Amino acid sequence: MFDKSEVLYYNITCVIVRWIMRLDVKRIINTPGDGIEFNEEFDLSDVDFGGVCPAVRPVSVVGTVRNIAGMLRLRFDLDTELSCVCDRCGVRIEKPFHVELERMLATELEDEENDEILLLEDGGLELDELARETYILNMDTKTLCREDCKGLCPGCGANLNIEECHCKKETDPRWAELQKLL
Repeated sequence: MFDKSEVLYYNITCVIVRWIMRLDVKRIINTPGDGIEFNEEFDLSDVDFGGVCPAVRPVSVVGTVRNIAGMLRLRFDLDTELSCVCDRCGVRIEKPFHVELERMLATELEDEENDEILLLEDGGLELDELARETYILNMDTKTLCREDCKGLCPGCGANLNIEECHCKKETDPRWAELQKLL
């Protein structure tokens, strides 16, 4: 699109800079009993779920990689706070989000179908991508303010957790004659 006939604007791009956190485990691959601890924070506020980006705080990833008898075991806890809307009643809620992950790491895979083993690339692992994937795969498909949320009345829209429905209950037409007797 042209703003003025003399000026041509083209090839304008938006560049998003993301820091890559690479966890290098080369030094412990051949050292049984050794380990690496890490404590990182990642900004996942751009991850969209149905038009909403629920992560209101940076995602904290705290964990270890241990060489146990020649096998590398990765374990971490992912924590943040989510700002969501209840899918039944529409109330905005803040709730903690916690995920624990444990995987084995390998330099080569014998079985490509095994999801429990992560493949190392050049002796390292991109921790930010793993945290992002873990966050996305563990998000609830349905967010509720509480387990027994009653939702909204389809007739009057009242929040049934707070107040009673204001709709006049319609009787079943099959019982109409009996209703006249009462």
